[in-house]
Amino acid sequence: MTDLNGKFFWYELMTSDPQAAIAFYGDIVGWTAQPFGGERTDDPYQVVSGSAGPMGGIMSIPAEAKDRGMSPWWGGYVGSADVDADAKRLAGAGGSVKRAPEDIPGVGRFAVMSDPGGAAFMLLKGSSPDGMEPAPPMANGHVGWHELYSGAFDADLAFYTGQFGWAKGEAMDMGEMGSYQLVSQTGGTDFQSMTGGIMARPPEVPVPVWLFYFVVPDIDIATEKVKAGGGTVLNGPMEVPGGAWIIQATDPQGAMFALVGMRSGTA
Repeated sequence: MTDLNGKFFWYELMTSDPQAAIAFYGDIVGWTAQPFGGERTDDPYQVVSGSAGPMGGIMSIPAEAKDRGMSPWWGGYVGSADVDADAKRLAGAGGSVKRAPEDIPGVGRFAVMSDPGGAAFMLLKGSSPDGMEPAPPMANGHVGWHELYSGAFDADLAFYTGQFGWAKGEAMDMGEMGSYQLVSQTGGTDFQSMTGGIMARPPEVPVPVWLFYFVVPDIDIATEKVKAGGGTVLNGPMEVPGGAWIIQATDPQGAMFALVGMRSGTA
């Protein structure tokens, strides 16, 4: 199995209306949803799948998080061989433990962390010895790009490269917006190996956050579906290096997400 340690491999939407979110993203991204483990509750954890299999989940915002004012958001899980040891190590390297390691019955052990700049992510060691195989690059319905709107650019870059072994690629000059640093979770340094980018948080983004780009077959069709489904397009479509096109958007419940795909006739 592919080593998932130090790599994003599972993506989770906590939202105020899971059923509405399933319908919205299902129409745009093409996900199918199934209750986890066949749960027969009024509000099950819904596992969503793209073209290459399960890639994440959709769930209601937990009551205690809602009481603390949590808004709908997408979070990412990073693979860990030892959640307790990794949480301690990452905290010592400038990160923070937001929720101490604990077990999820039938799933594994997890912890909620933040990087030095304040962006949240989760650590997870699955309970199954089988693990997961990552989806092929640009598989429909899966994450094709990971982008950090950083609260502390230099410290965050050092954190992810130093603690997770990510490699740095090209740094692109964005003028007044600063540098856009390409990174690879797989360790390669060529452009084709890049899996994401780190940039300083723009003023219009309220907090440091990881943004995940879901792959769609046609960016223009998907953009119209975002609008028709009650979402809001914040930026794009915009062409990016490599010939793909992107948009950033919010869903009807307010969670920020992004899409990446080709334009008709450009694939």
